[in-house]
Amino acid sequence: MMVKKKVKAKGIFNNKRVFFDYEIFDKIEAGIILYGTEVKSIRNGKINMNGTYCVIIGNEVFVKGIDIALYEEGSYNNVEEPKRDRKLLLHKKQINRLKSKLEEKGLTIVPIKLYENDKGIFKMEIGVAKGRKVVDKRNYIKERESIKQMKNITD
Repeated sequence: MMVKKKVKAKGIFNNKRVFFDYEIFDKIEAGIILYGTEVKSIRNGKINMNGTYCVIIGNEVFVKGIDIALYEEGSYNNVEEPKRDRKLLLHKKQINRLKSKLEEKGLTIVPIKLYENDKGIFKMEIGVAKGRKVVDKRNYIKERESIKQMKNITD
């Protein structure tokens, strides 16, 4: 009798519009504080990262606007808000580096992706970014289309 091993899916949840709306200058990996039911909900794929951003309050970094749906099968003794602010875990040097980069005009911190590492701990990749103007977005679309056409010609 063969026993099937249960393979744990390692999900990577990307903020799909971040590369279209922003130009990323620097990337940092950060831990994120989550409740147990939020972890289960993320593993089920019930997460929306559109329109999220990060803020620095004091010496702490928080991600705002991330929507993690309530876990259906969990107990509701301590019901969390789906869009609550979640704290990111960074070293003091990293936070100071982010603060110094944010002093430049027009820069912001945006979450790029949320993933689970080999140990089962969720990490978030954040980036220092500058928003693109409409003209820049059009040029980005043209470049992307030309790359697709070049690939189709070579295939």
